[in-house]
Amino acid sequence: MDWQIILTLFGSFAVLLLLGIPVSFAIGLSSLLTIGMTLPWDTAITVVAQRMAVGLDNFALLAIPFFILAGNIMNQGGIATRLINLAKIMCGRLPGSLAHVNIMANMMFGSISGSAVASAAAVGGTMAPLQKKEGYDEGFSAAVNITSCPTGLLIPPSNTLIVFSLVSGGTSVAALFLAGYIPGLIMGLSLMLVAGIIAKRRGYPVAARPTMAQAWDITVKALPSLLLVFIIMGGIIGGIFTATEASAIAVVYTFILAVLIYKEVSFRQLPGIILESAVTTSIVLLLVGASMGMSWAMANADIPYMIADALLAVSENPLMILLLINVILLIVGIFMDMTPAVLIFTPIFLPVALNIGIDPVHFGIMMTFNLAIGICTPPVGSALFIGCSVAKISIDKVIKPLLPFYGALVLALLAVTYIPQLSLWLPGVVLGYGN
Repeated sequence: MDWQIILTLFGSFAVLLLLGIPVSFAIGLSSLLTIGMTLPWDTAITVVAQRMAVGLDNFALLAIPFFILAGNIMNQGGIATRLINLAKIMCGRLPGSLAHVNIMANMMFGSISGSAVASAAAVGGTMAPLQKKEGYDEGFSAAVNITSCPTGLLIPPSNTLIVFSLVSGGTSVAALFLAGYIPGLIMGLSLMLVAGIIAKRRGYPVAARPTMAQAWDITVKALPSLLLVFIIMGGIIGGIFTATEASAIAVVYTFILAVLIYKEVSFRQLPGIILESAVTTSIVLLLVGASMGMSWAMANADIPYMIADALLAVSENPLMILLLINVILLIVGIFMDMTPAVLIFTPIFLPVALNIGIDPVHFGIMMTFNLAIGICTPPVGSALFIGCSVAKISIDKVIKPLLPFYGALVLALLAVTYIPQLSLWLPGVVLGYGN
């Protein structure tokens, strides 16, 4: 009966996805069908509804709409252009400088907006014409943008880490945010290494050296945008405000920056930005609510423990179990977007990780890194589609240029997986986490 429940839950979910049912509805319907196998149907409907309501009744979730709104204001507020100019100052003398600028700008813009898709569109839309003009291969340029835009999902603030904190039972958001810095930098640097090697072989140009006056002017214009990161993280770490309160402060700060200082966003544009943010928020929160029903269904059927026993039956070696989890998540990331994957598979794999002595913060960063690779891969990678769209190139022409970058990301993932201190050192130093 237990395995029948597992097959019903995941089998019905897969069938509904293949039929084109939206992910949130597929999660809810498969959960209802599974619960209905063990409880009366009227009770099953009540349980799913209650779990959705309880799951959304969480103060920490308020951070998601606020960070989404802040990111959308930034996306239209001229911030990407200023960060690209700053990245040119920082990376302009490296081989294939525009590729490095693309990666560095994605790291900075992604860390401010918390959105890989927004970063791919804002940075890639600006960089693609510049790289084409300088003679860069279009596939290479698109691959650089596609694989570097998810760095902001690790470098805080990150909505994905907030979702992980919720579904994992309250893992410290501050610790998760701090833990993401070094893996995020490793992710970006690994891509820069590959881009540099390819650029050197192909003889891509190096940017002209700017004057001191130009460098100073560009830096001063970009600093207000970067200051947001210090305000948010400084306030959270210093105990001045929570992550949720920080998200509201981010909205106020980006409004002042984009509307009043940079004047790139008019008051007439604000209703459209708010509406877009509300739509995106509704999609994310519907996923969260539906996933709470699935989590209850899995817990009621002891599915996490059954999967844990199955993994431990394969091997009791923590290194092997982590490798198996990574392989499964890499496959999941190919077919499922990041937020539903975190919501569905955290309750399954986190107990396994805890059982073999893996810290939940370390596991959260490993999982986020892993699934970030998935949004760059076909057939459902959102970053892949946006990156190809802004570069005006078909997906089939970018697959081959993506391969060396995929290799670098997987190696970086293995480093983050098997060297816990890459994630835990900074939270330990700043917050005393784990001490």
